[in-house]
Amino acid sequence: MKRYITTAAVVLSLTSSLGVVDDVHAQAITQPLPQADHVVVIKGARTLTLMRQGKMIKTYKISLGRQPVGPKEKAGDSKTPEGDYLIDGRNPRSKFHLALHISYPGPQDKIQAGSGGRVPGGNIMIHGRPNWTGWIRALYEDRDWTDGCIAVSNAEMDEIWAAVPDGTPISILP
Repeated sequence: MKRYITTAAVVLSLTSSLGVVDDVHAQAITQPLPQADHVVVIKGARTLTLMRQGKMIKTYKISLGRQPVGPKEKAGDSKTPEGDYLIDGRNPRSKFHLALHISYPGPQDKIQAGSGGRVPGGNIMIHGRPNWTGWIRALYEDRDWTDGCIAVSNAEMDEIWAAVPDGTPISILP
């Protein structure tokens, strides 16, 4: 009987032997998630949920901007925006492990910031941990540390990256 080894199995075997894969990552390699048609972030609960046809696919624990309460008002306020946006691009070469761009600021955000003489900011992403962190990645768990982005573990970002196509709506709720 011939045994066929898939690329995923080889990657899983190699990364497991190096101690750089966990159960979540192993699942991502062997069982890809269905494509999401909506992403829902609930800031107060620190969750990001992938949805398909109104049903939950998977929920992730997240980190937010260092000032997580309230909507983003201006550039540099370290707040994560609130509202309805789109995933409108991706950056595989981000300084963080993969990055999905969120279409903030929308027209209403620009009007609101401009009425106060402020700049709304931008470059809001869903991303993994910083690429340079190595063994200190654990310092980024269970705390808000971004400049306004939404962060997950690298293994979780691999899953989200594969399951969320460009153009997917994202709702960011308080």
